[in-house]
Amino acid sequence: MPNWDSFFNEVKQKDYYQSLMSFLDEEYKTKTIFPPRENMFKAFELCELDNLKVVIIGQDPYHEVNQAMGLSFSVPSTTEIPPSLINIYKEIYLEFGYKMKRNGDLTYLAKQGVLLYNVYLSVVASHALSHKRVEYEKLAIDLMKFLNNLDQPIVFMLWGNFAKQFAKYITNPNKLVLQSSHPSPLSANRGGWFNTNQFKRCNEYLLEHGVKPIDWKN
Repeated sequence: MPNWDSFFNEVKQKDYYQSLMSFLDEEYKTKTIFPPRENMFKAFELCELDNLKVVIIGQDPYHEVNQAMGLSFSVPSTTEIPPSLINIYKEIYLEFGYKMKRNGDLTYLAKQGVLLYNVYLSVVASHALSHKRVEYEKLAIDLMKFLNNLDQPIVFMLWGNFAKQFAKYITNPNKLVLQSSHPSPLSANRGGWFNTNQFKRCNEYLLEHGVKPIDWKN
């Protein structure tokens, strides 16, 4: 069974990855970057590959103090829950009736096999999309291709146009792609996010394939 090392050992040989690491060395040295460097790959550390069931793609980390923690859409438990995550929790409530705690830490999902992956893994403090770089995009494409080639059933949740662009790399019939509007208030309130039943559909797919479903309640 492949593990994350087999993926990273492969991409570390590529020019784009070496270029990206050189860039980050300088950025972390000279600027305030979120998340802390040791948490950049937290999504992979918490979600073991042989337990991977769901991939949720975000764009870039939150860019204010005490927000980014290396998991897309997640913030530390002591931090106010951001608007997108409020809407994620609302949709979970609509589907299952779970009363969600006022806690934005999604580590509980990562440990169940949900890869909470931001395409741009870092950001300059107070500057959204400041690390929007082609090297990160190449890494994301290589990751999608790697996951597509795995035998295990995986559900890809693609929220909003940015995430939907990765659907074309998921061609394996043993994978399910669920697409919706982005949960941000601007997008979600226009329709296509609430009452989509995507969390239920995800669990139904996992059960059909003999995989333990995700407990979405925090």
